[in-house]
Amino acid sequence: MSHARILFIPTHATLPARFLLVDREGRVVARGELDPHQAEAPPSIRTIAVAPGADVMTRWLDLPPCNMAQARAAARWALRDQAAGEVDGLDVALSAAPADGGLRLTAAVSSKLLQAWLRWMETFDIRPDAVVPDNLCLPAPLEAETWTAAQMGADVALRGPTFAVTVQPDLVEAMAAGRALDWLEGEALEAALAAGAMAAPVDLLQVHDRRERGQAAKGWRLAAGLAAALLISPLIMMAAEGLRDRAAADGAGAEARIGAVKLYPELATTKDAAAEALRRLDAGPPPGGTARAMSAVFAAVERVPGAELDDATLGGEGLRVTMNHAAFNDLDAVRADLAEAGLAVVDETSAEEGGRMISTLTIGGDR
Repeated sequence: MSHARILFIPTHATLPARFLLVDREGRVVARGELDPHQAEAPPSIRTIAVAPGADVMTRWLDLPPCNMAQARAAARWALRDQAAGEVDGLDVALSAAPADGGLRLTAAVSSKLLQAWLRWMETFDIRPDAVVPDNLCLPAPLEAETWTAAQMGADVALRGPTFAVTVQPDLVEAMAAGRALDWLEGEALEAALAAGAMAAPVDLLQVHDRRERGQAAKGWRLAAGLAAALLISPLIMMAAEGLRDRAAADGAGAEARIGAVKLYPELATTKDAAAEALRRLDAGPPPGGTARAMSAVFAAVERVPGAELDDATLGGEGLRVTMNHAAFNDLDAVRADLAEAGLAVVDETSAEEGGRMISTLTIGGDR
């Protein structure tokens, strides 16, 4: 019996997705494809999804010893000059901290694209146990002057001791810069990918369950049509009202609600789901970007004696932080410091635990 399925996410939602079935000893025992037009859902089995590495930024960073939330914030700051867009639009996953204090593997992916991949898998009734980039599934070479290489669809994945990237074939020579390439093919490649996926050092789902669900990625064309229908529907309703066509207006309203609930399932019991979904889609990140906001938050918390930052996550409404502090009025000092930095602060919850206060704040969301 198969122990796990290694599912390769295609570069476009309408393409078939190949998969490998692996037994308990890690051997590839079967191969197949998921067709987006197939009617039956595949059998339920442990699934590791392998994402196109070209859409994931992997770096080995020198991060300070700290808790996971602080390490993730430090990684965002380190990536600020390397990310193609604002770092606040990324989900950042970290490997375990090296025992020797060396470089720490960091993988960053667009949060919207990750959501699109997950929704695509939901159409097959698949909820992956992990999502990993294809280049990190390749075995890391022992020598810095030799890289592992493999053809991954139309692209090529490259892996060094502290390097991983997936690029177009015409960029391979420039990326290798004279290094020898150890090419994997056929069954050897399948076996390496299966073993690497099962033991990948990072999981892109690391922070997914702690974030609010966002709009699906436009570039991946999975839920773009749904999002467009949701945004257009109020205009349809206005036109229908002007023409006294109540039936059309009601139909547009129902379509908008269906679209809203598909984007945000938690709105299923909300009376005006479409309006709430539009509000979430319009919500913006902290002004100046998350890196700037996190820097201000760290500074404000450090000025409060005994206060610690327990967690920091990004959601549709901005930066959310959890603070562990001694007294309720500590929030006044933090709020004042962040106000001077031009950041809005909303107190979400505050509760006493073990003689300490645990407070959750939303920082800088557009409202």
